[in-house]
Amino acid sequence: MRVIAGVARGRPLRTLPGLEVRRTLDRVRQGVFSSLGDRVEEAVFLDLFAGSGAVGIEALSRGASQAVFVERSAGCVRRLRENLERCELAAQARVLACDWQAGIRRLARGGEAFDIIYIDPPYARFDEALVLEGARRLLLAGGTLILEHPRRRGVPSESGELRQVRQMPYGQTMVSWYGEVR
Repeated sequence: MRVIAGVARGRPLRTLPGLEVRRTLDRVRQGVFSSLGDRVEEAVFLDLFAGSGAVGIEALSRGASQAVFVERSAGCVRRLRENLERCELAAQARVLACDWQAGIRRLARGGEAFDIIYIDPPYARFDEALVLEGARRLLLAGGTLILEHPRRRGVPSESGELRQVRQMPYGQTMVSWYGEVR
């Protein structure tokens, strides 16, 4: 796996071996970032369930001003930090080594908010409605929340003031976009 575009283009990203982490495919990252376009530039980005950090690192490489990574696996956190160093993006990043709920609570207590939130929870039996409810409180007005999930599983069409505005299928993966509908 490599960074697709931007200042770290072509740099390899290491992941944990085995099945502990499901990698976001290059074509999914390419599609998401092509659709985001210049909204990534200077954005404050949250990568929730970060794994190796591939999505947040791609955002930084493409011009996001900063990224926060939330990941609970100690092994993934080590790889994520190595990947940030390898890509020379560590100065713009903060890694929270905790589960998603603790991460959201910490960020909310600190008054932090994000232009773009990318959520990629484990596919096996996960309550997407619960994570959407928590994460949406961290989204800036006019921001975009993106949820990666199994194509076969339905996800909520809304969460509070957020509405699903787009879906992008990639084989067995679906990417659902949420934003404020006025």
